[in-house]
Amino acid sequence: MKQKILLVEDSEMSVVVMKKEIELLGYECIVALDGKEAIKKASEYLPDLIVMDILLPKMNGLEATSLIRKNPKTQTVPILAATCLAMPGDREKCLQVGCNDYLPKPFTHKELGASIKKLLKKAQKNS
Repeated sequence: MKQKILLVEDSEMSVVVMKKEIELLGYECIVALDGKEAIKKASEYLPDLIVMDILLPKMNGLEATSLIRKNPKTQTVPILAATCLAMPGDREKCLQVGCNDYLPKPFTHKELGASIKKLLKKAQKNS
């Protein structure tokens, strides 16, 4: 069975590109277009990993991450912050609310794949 990745992204173009990249890496990709949908789908699908944009409508990625961490069903799911927030302190903010890693946009297919694989490997070791 393929590992599931929840992609949380509101940009249509980014969804198309990143979903294709994730599927080419051999994972099943579920998409959420905002923070509220991310929380719902994380609990419903129990993904192996979440790729979380931070600047989202309805609820931003920091709030969504924080709530995902508070849910016993989803609290240990690795979360990769994939965001254009690249100012000093943004990485720390993402890690502080519960993201496991941070990948500033724009990033390459290779960088996304390496970050996903690293987090999934680490999660398997810890389980």
